Amino acid sequence: MLSVSEASARILADVHPLAIERVPLIESAGRVLAQSAVARYTFPHWDNSAMDGYAVIGDDVDGATAERPVRLTVKETVAAGAFATTEVTRGSCTRIMTGAPLPAGADGVIRVEDTDGGTSIVTIRSDRDARRNLRPRGEDFVEGQTVIEAGVPITPAQIGVLASLGCPMVDVYRRPRVAIAGSGDELVDLDRFEEVLSGQRIVSSNSYTLSALVAANGGLPQLLGNAADSLESVRAILERAKGADLIVTSAGASVGEFDYTRSALESLGASIDFWRVRMRPGAPIGFGMLRGTPWLGLPGNPVSAMVTFELFVRPVIRRMLGFTRIFRRPLPVVLGETVTIGARLTHFLRAVVEMGPRGAATARLAGPQGSGILTSMTKANALLIVPEDRSRVEAGETLHALPISDDAYLHDQFAL
Repeated sequence: MLSVSEASARILADVHPLAIERVPLIESAGRVLAQSAVARYTFPHWDNSAMDGYAVIGDDVDGATAERPVRLTVKETVAAGAFATTEVTRGSCTRIMTGAPLPAGADGVIRVEDTDGGTSIVTIRSDRDARRNLRPRGEDFVEGQTVIEAGVPITPAQIGVLASLGCPMVDVYRRPRVAIAGSGDELVDLDRFEEVLSGQRIVSSNSYTLSALVAANGGLPQLLGNAADSLESVRAILERAKGADLIVTSAGASVGEFDYTRSALESLGASIDFWRVRMRPGAPIGFGMLRGTPWLGLPGNPVSAMVTFELFVRPVIRRMLGFTRIFRRPLPVVLGETVTIGARLTHFLRAVVEMGPRGAATARLAGPQGSGILTSMTKANALLIVPEDRSRVEAGETLHALPISDDAYLHDQFAL
């Protein structure tokens, strides 16, 4: 069996960003910019005020204090979006608002709090802002400058900058179409829930979970349905995946009598790269290529499907979207309880990670670790990584945990 890192490397070896498409700027959050954004103008266009106050000549206000204030003649008031009509000369000033262009002659802005707010004559009681509170022309960007490089994820900050650059449409990498299929005679969708209540069938929860995971990570889920336990049915389901960028199946990847996924794939001409990984939960995971499309066969157990999605499917989707940082970073955690494992496999245990007031992270198990206990995943915010050579780890020792939600970094109190 391959190690987890070896399997990941094999899966990602030939995965690349998808084709470029153009989308409205307002819809681009969470995507990756595919073409660098270059400024077509200089911003700000002119030196402007960083404060509401009075544009002055520094020599006029040097030495001003509350006991020895300076009085200047106010020539005019300039609002943001307006322009001064006169030059500031010795003994005068211009009343100015934040963002308004600095009038000629002025070399600083005295904040209004250090004045009496006069509109014809102003009394200035401090010189602390002499030659300050200016935003120079081109402080943000200049014409011809590459402001955002291609390959940068688009966040609200990037959207604001792209809007400033005059980009109503932006080029991003296309979202991958991810075909999702399950298999098993026992599985039904929610429209047949009465059969679940009677104990005859179980809900195909993996279809819903995997679809949500694909969407949450930027992909476009395409539910193909659940195949029956027959070679023909599995083949028929896989045939529906034509046009997908990635195929994800759950169940049917083991070696049981009714596990037909491998046979169906091979009958369709697929190449199988590997079939098992040295990990728990999720050892029976397969990878191959079907007509040039990557296929990942996840286990049928709900927890195993979610864990293997996190480790192997999520990075594929992110790379197709154009991200370069495709993996979550493991976090060092101090164990709050003793942990023991049986088989010599890398274990990914459902855990709750909490951040201490000084940034130290602690971890405890989220409950029983059976791979069929899906409710345990609702309590976990991380996967505790127990190396295969550690059969027992004592409370107080340090391991690493893989955060699977922002909750692992959150705290219930504001602290700096």
